[in-house]
Amino acid sequence: MPITRPRLSWLRAAALAGLAHSALAQPASTIVYKCPGNVYTSDRELSAKQAADKGCTVIEGRPITIIQSRPPGAGGAPAGAAPNSAARPPDTRVDPQAQRARDSDSRRILEAELRREEERLAALQREYNNGEPERLGSERNYARYQERVAGMRAAIQRKEADIAAIRRELGKLPP
Repeated sequence: MPITRPRLSWLRAAALAGLAHSALAQPASTIVYKCPGNVYTSDRELSAKQAADKGCTVIEGRPITIIQSRPPGAGGAPAGAAPNSAARPPDTRVDPQAQRARDSDSRRILEAELRREEERLAALQREYNNGEPERLGSERNYARYQERVAGMRAAIQRKEADIAAIRRELGKLPP
């Protein structure tokens, strides 16, 4: 269907409106300074004279995203902590008896998980049969059999990696 003249005018008007909107939506240009000690700041926080006095240089050519963060020791949760975890005041300590109980529980849980994973690995290895598992009736096509064998091999490798990770965690716990 050919585009008629009135529709073309409507399209031009829509395009011009979109351009005008995007031009208005762009933020005003902000000057970004890089100051000694890898500190980045903008012209909203420092004047040009203050930046020059501190030895800051202007960064040009590419947009930069500045994310404000708390300086270390400013309170709140430590870096890497879960967002929902409550921060403990630095003067409180865990009772040594309670910590031993926690470590004991952790060790018991990890040892149980290690036994389960070792049993699953043994079952996978029995089924794998040194790379020659029994062919299933649905595997008349040799390629399907090879895919299943490769999947089994990958599952065994993942299980071995899981067991190694559990052993590393157990090694980190006190005896």
